[in-house]
Amino acid sequence: MRVQLFYPPTVVNPAMFGTPRPGPPLGLAYIAAALRTAGHDCVVLDAIGEAPAQTAPAGGLIRLGLTDEQIVARIDPAAAAIAITNMFSFNWPMLRELIRAIRTGHPDKTIVCGGEHFSALPELCMQSAPIDYIVMGEGEEVATELFARLDTGAPFDPGAIRGICWRRPDGEVVRNDRAERTRQVDQIPWPAWDLFNLDAYNANDLVGGMRYGLTVPILATRGCPYQCTYCSSPNMWTTRWYTRDPIDVVDEIEDAHRRFGATNFPFQDLTMIVKKDWIVSFCHEIIRRGLDITWQLPSGTRCEVVDAEVAPLLAGSGCRWLAYAPESGSERTRELIKKKMKTASLMRAVDESVKAGLHLATYIVIGFPHDTEDDLRETARLLRRLARKGVEDIAVNFFFPIPATELFRYCEEKGRLRPDDEGLLAPLCGLRGYLEERLNFCEHMTARQLTWWKYRLAANFYLTAWATHPARPFRIAVNAIRGRQTSTMEKFLGDMLRRAVRHLPLPGRRNRGAQPALPY
Repeated sequence: MRVQLFYPPTVVNPAMFGTPRPGPPLGLAYIAAALRTAGHDCVVLDAIGEAPAQTAPAGGLIRLGLTDEQIVARIDPAAAAIAITNMFSFNWPMLRELIRAIRTGHPDKTIVCGGEHFSALPELCMQSAPIDYIVMGEGEEVATELFARLDTGAPFDPGAIRGICWRRPDGEVVRNDRAERTRQVDQIPWPAWDLFNLDAYNANDLVGGMRYGLTVPILATRGCPYQCTYCSSPNMWTTRWYTRDPIDVVDEIEDAHRRFGATNFPFQDLTMIVKKDWIVSFCHEIIRRGLDITWQLPSGTRCEVVDAEVAPLLAGSGCRWLAYAPESGSERTRELIKKKMKTASLMRAVDESVKAGLHLATYIVIGFPHDTEDDLRETARLLRRLARKGVEDIAVNFFFPIPATELFRYCEEKGRLRPDDEGLLAPLCGLRGYLEERLNFCEHMTARQLTWWKYRLAANFYLTAWATHPARPFRIAVNAIRGRQTSTMEKFLGDMLRRAVRHLPLPGRRNRGAQPALPY
């Protein structure tokens, strides 16, 4: 069966510090590999990889990638099905309209969707867009079974396939039981990166974390053993945490280095460092092979096992940048959101990481429903401590209830949101520099107060960091000018500088017209 795998465009903010940027679609590359291994003929339509510098206005933000018209025109006429992925709910309003356009232009093709957003709200997505099937949760085995049934061309009972949402002939949407998690993760085929234009992503700095060279994202573990109330992991993955064999992970790194020239590997694991013996074995395997690569943990990781033995091994094996995510400096807040991280463990990990020469960032969320100003004062104190110890960057984001999380259900019960309320479904506030009151879910502070706290926390951190490490601002400035990245601030300032230079009215340069500036 010929299957068109589709990675849709996204919305981004051109000026927000630390804004998420798209990268090569790891999940879709895994699905492509699984389907190809099962004998299907897979082709990819990558709306970002095929137009990494094409932008258009999108409600105060910027849409990056191919237009709807270009996408509909590029759908492979020989493909019998289109497999669409979407991770973030803020892309859904745009993607919903795009799916409708695809259905209008290609009414004969089966549309199958998957990814975290579809797994969180399958009924809503099926009811508001002409989707035939949704694959929920971990997708490789379920998608392989579904496409095997579709490939026969014979009628089949969708109710017999665990892990999908589907539509009866009368229009009723049915959600089947979830499929079991894949336990034998080493048997999952490596991502089919040969189907994607990795060079286009790297040339346009569309990579996760820092850009240390040609970058390929990678996954060493699946799931997370924790149950944080704001996180979609328990719904998407359950709380089972499975690790790949460290040797298999390093084999994949070595293969990508040989085949694509990749030298930099950002791990997209929810939390890679949980078991000490696993991370020690992984680092030793890289060192044993003498691989000249870098790797990083931009999504954040646990801190409990990072000690005087582990931190030097991280650095010695090529780790250059990682993030810890306490989410709050308040122990009370962490207890309420079920963030099983203690300040003492965090401080020990930071001390050892800085001593080993690792570049560190920390992630903070403010505006949880129960947050008070006392909680944020404790967060400010924690950030000053981290700054003095040598953490280089901070990201402060406003809380937004992610669909299918414990806090999402709490906000629903309180009458603060409805999953069919488009303005609340799309957490664009997380991409802006201020919080709107309609998107404020804190029960003790206003949106204006939280916005003020966002910048107060950032100022607390950076002023303390630069006062206690006075050479750092000069290093940031030099690296930003030279295009070298070792911290988020260097990356942000370098992006701003390159954007400004591109728009200088130099002799012979054509007017760029009204097209929005490329955000990176």
